Amino acid sequence: MGENIQFFRNYIDGEWTEAESGKTQKIINPATEDVIAEVPKCDVSDARKAIDAARNAFDNGRWPLMTPGERSAVLLNLASLVEAQMDELARLESMNQGKTIKQARDGDFPFSVDNIRFYAGAARTLAGLPAMEYMSTGTSYVRREPVGVIAQITPWNYPWMMAIWKAGPALATGNTVVIKPASVTPLTTIRLAELCEKAGFPKGVVNVITGPGEIIGNELTSNPKVDMVSITGDTATGRKIMERSSSTLKKLHLELGGKAPFIVFDDADLEAAVKGAAAAGYVNGGQDCTQASRFYVQEGIYDSFVKKLVEESAKVRIGDPLSRSTDLGPLVSSAQREKVESYVLYGREEGAKLEFGGKRPERFRKGFYFEPTVFSGVEQDMKIAREEIFGPVLPVLRFSGVDEVIASSNDTIYGLHSSVWTTNVRTAMKLASRLRFGAVQINDHLPITSEMPHGGYKQSGFGKDMSVYSLEEYTQIKHVYFDMTGDRRKGWHYLTYGDPA
Repeated sequence: MGENIQFFRNYIDGEWTEAESGKTQKIINPATEDVIAEVPKCDVSDARKAIDAARNAFDNGRWPLMTPGERSAVLLNLASLVEAQMDELARLESMNQGKTIKQARDGDFPFSVDNIRFYAGAARTLAGLPAMEYMSTGTSYVRREPVGVIAQITPWNYPWMMAIWKAGPALATGNTVVIKPASVTPLTTIRLAELCEKAGFPKGVVNVITGPGEIIGNELTSNPKVDMVSITGDTATGRKIMERSSSTLKKLHLELGGKAPFIVFDDADLEAAVKGAAAAGYVNGGQDCTQASRFYVQEGIYDSFVKKLVEESAKVRIGDPLSRSTDLGPLVSSAQREKVESYVLYGREEGAKLEFGGKRPERFRKGFYFEPTVFSGVEQDMKIAREEIFGPVLPVLRFSGVDEVIASSNDTIYGLHSSVWTTNVRTAMKLASRLRFGAVQINDHLPITSEMPHGGYKQSGFGKDMSVYSLEEYTQIKHVYFDMTGDRRKGWHYLTYGDPA
């Protein structure tokens, strides 16, 4: 997989630029540990240029003033350009992030094309309250307007897809954006800027800058010219964003961490549940906020479930992510693998039983690979049951009754995703109403669609991606009132001075 080093640049105000300092950052292929690219290592001055470009494009440009149909046409151009280059983009994503080519090419990129087309169409249907006389003296109506300049900070686990989830609805509703991809996975986001340029976005509407999150992120979240910050990341980062944004009271959209319960009742289809567990637990190497990461299994089938999950885990093929026969590629970085290893150690020290995996595969001399891992005998208070591991580690817990598992599942700071496996409709409906998560899925875990919202409860953040609700995140409403009386002195004026007429 030896590749020539590619050199990328920032996209600011319709121009391709180096970092003002001239510094660059090397980008590593997590499967080979080779340097595959260099990108600008930006600082505050670069961030301010991008913010100023977006501010000018919003305040003085035509993008916010275009009709929804006109903006929709540009987004549809973008969708077609992405669709035509999915093979190349998926390969780049796989090489930069480590995810398998089949997930990138058959999952992330086709889905993102559908997302863009959805945003393009849905933005044309947004409406406010009807215009009418809510007061006897005049007519009121509601305008829905873009928020302004949006700083969008995207994560390393889904670099391309999260950029689309954020930029799509923001642009569809007339905002301008500054996108900062994660430092280790910026390559497809830079390609997105190239495609936006070709699609016909006016200069300054889309800006992409690369560099350290601590430096650039701080500027994006504190700069008064930025109206809103949207981030997908871990919960600790979300807290920092809230603190830094407080001085200017920015609008925030936070999609943060998760610790999704996967609840299996005795009456469930055991084979379906086990296959679903492996698919939802090892998705994207376990580097997914909605990953099934706490497996609550009712005591009557607990031992059978663990045995079958180990058997299913042994079928997962580890290898070169660019091969379509690979099921599990490397983790994104050496640091992430070390984090996962530390949780395996915690699990063993706290008394859980390592049933499968738990180490680096011996046959790979390079690459940040880690085996599929299963723990049994896990208790509610163990770290592997409470904290976000973000790796292919599946802790299995035992439960006896409905109320017990509801309480255990909700006993977490997170509230992003969950699933329930049962053939009992009453059980399914009860858990759907009582689980405190942004999504509850019955007899499946993970499927998402452009028409349905994605977002969390509690410390998994607030705000929604996808669906029409995402468009509402990036708009604000304004009350407009027309006096219909023509009176110079209004009937209510005496409340301020004088006497009633």
